[in-house]
Amino acid sequence: MTLISFSGPGPLMDGRQSDAALMVRRGVQRLLEDMRHATLPELPLASGRRADLVSLSEKGEIWIVEIKSSLIDFRTDRKWPDYRAHCDRLFFATHDKVPLDIFPEECGLIVSDGYGAHMLRDAPEHRLAPATRRSLTLHFSRTAARRLMAAEWAAGADWNPGNLPGEG
Repeated sequence: MTLISFSGPGPLMDGRQSDAALMVRRGVQRLLEDMRHATLPELPLASGRRADLVSLSEKGEIWIVEIKSSLIDFRTDRKWPDYRAHCDRLFFATHDKVPLDIFPEECGLIVSDGYGAHMLRDAPEHRLAPATRRSLTLHFSRTAARRLMAAEWAAGADWNPGNLPGEG
C-alpha cells in the first residue's frame, strides 16, 4: 500500500486528508516557512501515532500541528494529548468555518485560509528531553531525505535540486 503519493501536482498525501485539511495544511506550511521552519506532513512517531504536520525551527525546536477541518473531526479524534511527548509546542490548526472556542487553551491555535495562516494563540513550551529531541530530529531528517529521494526518482532526470528555496 502506498502511503504517500508523489505523482501529480498536488501536495504529499496518503489519501486520508480532506480537501479542507489539505487547504489548512498548505496555509500553515506557508506561515511556518515564513518563520524559517522546515515542515514534514504525516510524520509517523515512535508512539505509533502519525502527526499531521511537524516543524523543525532553526534553533532545533520541534512543533506539532494537529489539523482539524471540522467540528466532527475535532470531537471524534482524542489522540492529540499523545503528541505532547513528541514536541516542544503543540498547536491546532483549522479554518474560519470551524468554531475556535472548541480548541483547548493549553495548545496553540492557528487559522489558515490556504494562502497563509495566522497564529491566534502561541503554544506553551514544554521542552523535550535532549535524547528525545535528538531522536526526533534524526527521524525528521531521515524521513525528509527519503521523501526527497523518492520525489527525485519520480520526477526523473529533469529534476534540479538547485531550484529549491534556500538551496544553491
